[in-house]
Parts: sequence; structure tokens; C-alpha cells
Amino acid sequence: MTQKIEIRGLRIFGHHGVMEHERQNGQYFIVDAKIWIDSERAVATDDISNTVSYAEIAQLISKNVGQNPVNLLETLSQRLADEVLFAASPWAKKVKVTVSKPDAPIDLFFDTVAVTASAKKPD
Repeated sequence: MTQKIEIRGLRIFGHHGVMEHERQNGQYFIVDAKIWIDSERAVATDDISNTVSYAEIAQLISKNVGQNPVNLLETLSQRLADEVLFAASPWAKKVKVTVSKPDAPIDLFFDTVAVTASAKKPD
């Protein structure tokens, strides 16, 4: 049986970006993560050790975004997807992570810019 765990709107301060002022001053990033899991054992046992802890995943994402600055959202989102998949093993089948940058340096009115990356276990 497959179920999906979602973390939505995780707001984390980081120093990612191409422009020097983004790297120096930092800004908030919004992260959404979806983790598809094999939930059969968790449902049968009602035991957290048989599933993915969304609290641990949220902490992993927060720590990762807060450290190791990169230029591109593409790099950050893929790094997060890969690390979440690894951390959520053996239960995770597939992961999708979206990193949004609501304060991107664009001189127009917009809500956010975002990049989504995926990672999955080999079949």
C-alpha cells in the first residue's frame, strides 16, 4: 500500500542565490516535500519505526537549507530531494521537493519563483 506524506510551507532562512547581496544578507525560502511511502507495515503495526518521521525530515530540510549555500534553486531542490529519499529509506519510494523563493530579485510583482526536483528508488 502506498501513501503520501507531505510537508507544506516549511519556511527557512538561507543564503542561496546568484547575486552577492542574496549570499550576504540571506532570505527566506519555502520548502514543500512529498514523500511516497510503502505504508503497509506502518498501518499494520501503528509504530513510528515502520514509517518516515515527518518531524525528522523537516529538521533535515531546515538544516540543509540553512547551510551550504548554492547559487541555483535547481541545485538546492535536487540536493534536498536526494537527501530526503536517503533519509526516508527504506520506506520511501519517491520524493518530490519544491523550493520557493518569494523574495527573488525580480523587479515585477509576483508571488514566488520555485523549482521542483524528484528522486526515486530504482525499480
